[in-house]
Amino acid sequence: MVMCEDKRIVLCGANAYEQKYYFNEKFDKIPQSIKDELHIICVLFTEEAGGVFTIVFEEDGSISFETDAEEDDLLYDEISSGLLVGEIRRNRQEMLEALQLYYRVFILHEEIQEDE
Repeated sequence: MVMCEDKRIVLCGANAYEQKYYFNEKFDKIPQSIKDELHIICVLFTEEAGGVFTIVFEEDGSISFETDAEEDDLLYDEISSGLLVGEIRRNRQEMLEALQLYYRVFILHEEIQEDE
């Protein structure tokens, strides 16, 4: 399991420099259609903005998007990066909420009330 410095866990990410995609095997039980969608999101993000893009579960189960670029990367587009994050949040809101629920139930072992 890949954990960040604090107790956050990386779900997946893509790296434009190495042209690689990573998916955390701890979440292998997520439906294949969602895994495919995450793969597309990450790869398209790095193709559009460059750098490194990571989707991370925070300690409370919420999802964060992290972008980073090498210091000398003149092609990294910070403005596009911010716009793409907003677009992903808007267009994939249902999927992100489902992933958060999955994390809370299967990783944090929370009992979820029906009204949630």
